[in-house]
Amino acid sequence: MNEIISRLLKLALQIQQIPAPTFHERERAGFVRARFEEEGLQDVETDAVGNVYARLSPRCPPSTLHAPLIVSAHLDTVFPAGTDLATFREGERLCGAGIGDNSLGVAGLFGLVWLLRERGLELPGDLWLAANVCEEGLGDLRGMKAVVERFGENARAYIILEGMALGHIYHRGLGVRRYRVSVNTAGGHSWIDYGKPSAVHELAHLASRLTRLEVPKTPRTTLNIGVISGGTSVNTIAAQASLELDLRSEEPAALEKVAGRVERLCRGAARPDVDVKAEVIGARPAGDIPAAHPLVTLAADCLRAQGIEPKLAIGSTDANIPLSRGLPAVTLGLTTGGGAHTTREYIHIAPLEKGLEALVGVVSRVQLSAIGG
Repeated sequence: MNEIISRLLKLALQIQQIPAPTFHERERAGFVRARFEEEGLQDVETDAVGNVYARLSPRCPPSTLHAPLIVSAHLDTVFPAGTDLATFREGERLCGAGIGDNSLGVAGLFGLVWLLRERGLELPGDLWLAANVCEEGLGDLRGMKAVVERFGENARAYIILEGMALGHIYHRGLGVRRYRVSVNTAGGHSWIDYGKPSAVHELAHLASRLTRLEVPKTPRTTLNIGVISGGTSVNTIAAQASLELDLRSEEPAALEKVAGRVERLCRGAARPDVDVKAEVIGARPAGDIPAAHPLVTLAADCLRAQGIEPKLAIGSTDANIPLSRGLPAVTLGLTTGGGAHTTREYIHIAPLEKGLEALVGVVSRVQLSAIGG
């Protein structure tokens, strides 16, 4: 096992060193595809949106095969091109932008294959590996949508890998709505045209009103302005400004209510000389399977077998897509860590062995179960 962990970390570092901002995953996808081919996996291919697939097939006769199991990990990161990708080790921590989210998750696809082969574990059905695109930011889960369109109800289950969050079982998909709110005015010179509306000033007033909106604590609901941009120069009355707004809620009805209030505020901010538009730029559907679902209880059992008490969780992950369609899916982590979505991101090395063991346990037992079968 120590050798596999070393190989896994080495591969994760190689993946991490290839920039992969959302919508620009091609180079990293090419690296993963080449590695799939080197592993001798079957049906290695890249689809129209950029996902990379490979199949590990059992030696059973086709007539005896169980439904396929899909294990997927997203290729993209939140970091723009040019981000410092330097890595370093601090004791039992491995540090670097994107190392846990999600370089380790992608490397975990290979670690799974290595451990299955080392132990001679022959699955009774096809295991499909998918390195998918556009999970982060405005990617809107485009890659996972294509994965689910491909396999749909024919899959036994969908297991989503994240590098961190070991011990958590995400069986509930958090609903998300994202807006780009744009303000446009005639603009002008800061002295000569003083008094004419500024898109920046108007947006600032609107942003203040948006952040004062009350959102329910139960069900938990959040509102965040993550990006603001606009203007031309310090001595120009801005003609354009925009912000990007992220809304989330545990309950679809609560999300719809807050979204409606946002849209009404935006409409109310418009005047004849001030154009305000609220455009939906992302919508992640909610969905869930019960805590008592066999896939959830199986995952929990495999974590407990490694001495880890499972925590059932809700989150916005690739699992949202199959869950929203009533398909069995969970998101699992391979180790623990912190600093996600920052250049100070890190993973803990020691728990990785338990995380990989739990993953192999879930994969082998799902294929032998009646889940989705």
